[in-house]
Amino acid sequence: MSGPRTDKHFRRRVVVTGIGAITSIGIGVQEFLSGLREGRSGVKPITAFDTTGFEYANACEVTDFDPAASIDRLDPAELGRASQLSVAAAGMAVRDAGLQPRELRARRALVSVGTTNGEGRDFDNLAGQGIDRGLDRLDPALSGRVGAGRLSSSIARELGMTDVEAVTLPTACAAGNYAIGHGFDAVQSGDVDVALCGGADALCRKTFAGFYRLGTIAPQVCQPFDRGRKGILTGEGAGILLLESMESALARGARIYAEILGFGLNCDAHHPVAPDRDSIADCMRLAHRDAGVKPEEIDFISAHGTGTKANDITEARAIHQVFGTRPPATVSIKSMIGHSMGAASALAAAACALAITEGFIPPTINHVETDPECALDCVPNQARPAELNVVQNNALAFGGNNAVLILGKYRGA
Repeated sequence: MSGPRTDKHFRRRVVVTGIGAITSIGIGVQEFLSGLREGRSGVKPITAFDTTGFEYANACEVTDFDPAASIDRLDPAELGRASQLSVAAAGMAVRDAGLQPRELRARRALVSVGTTNGEGRDFDNLAGQGIDRGLDRLDPALSGRVGAGRLSSSIARELGMTDVEAVTLPTACAAGNYAIGHGFDAVQSGDVDVALCGGADALCRKTFAGFYRLGTIAPQVCQPFDRGRKGILTGEGAGILLLESMESALARGARIYAEILGFGLNCDAHHPVAPDRDSIADCMRLAHRDAGVKPEEIDFISAHGTGTKANDITEARAIHQVFGTRPPATVSIKSMIGHSMGAASALAAAACALAITEGFIPPTINHVETDPECALDCVPNQARPAELNVVQNNALAFGGNNAVLILGKYRGA
């Protein structure tokens, strides 16, 4: 749980100088930005696995990603799908930050990747092999790929990093924000010079089937905060941010997307799947206190906004509890990219940084009528021009894991 920080030597300013994004609405920072501006939809029929027996099977699958063209040093065949996504996104973030590999290798570094399923798709395949062949005849190459630690360690290997800590954080659908918070702490304290942090997950049958059995998969589209919403759409992708100190970024003349101001974490463990309003509200207050901002200074909220009945109402009530009767614009990019699990809040953080830099609020698409029980301005269907100074990114997860990240416009030293 984060708290206020008063030691001047502890508060190095931390900025975002590189973004890597692999999403169903665009691969790479410019395509992702275009998709956010346009309110593009990533929904399509699932091809990642056999959907026979499901009444409906749409998702936000990334179908135009070529691992062989995106990974230089490692053999993509040795990596699971989620590791391929995380490695490729990290490479994008490094290039986007204008860092040469030798410069990166010369720095103390942290690689921090959040995930929900790890290599869930390979686990699906292993389970199928176990049934079809017997446990003693499993493919050793496939079983060797399933370790979730590979999502982060493979980034270090791909980039040739040696003075590095690589961690994978499994805090479900809040894991991306957890990983970014970990990177923020490490850079701010001076433990590392640079952090590659975010989240990655691949579309897999296990997750889709689990949410389907819970009755929370939408038949066609995801409609966060809409009166007629019917649930989530599963998705996949990776979002990796490159964080470094302000001094480092200025010294090398780097472009700065945004500054990380602070974050809050808590875990209420109230229920395996049901969100808790008071705990979510407390997490927002923790983040505000850590960042040194007041609720009225927040220009928009990137909500967890899954499109389920329970999540959207509970999150909206927590927002009203903290912000009062007139909260800032509150959007959900899951309406565009689906719920990419561990990648979700990392991609939302990337969207927040781009929104700050480019001066707009991404829309909540597929919107028809706002649910009066939510009572939020969700920027329906079209992006909105806006001068943004402080932005809040919410992430909520099963088990009561909550993580709220605060980003701000870089205003100089």
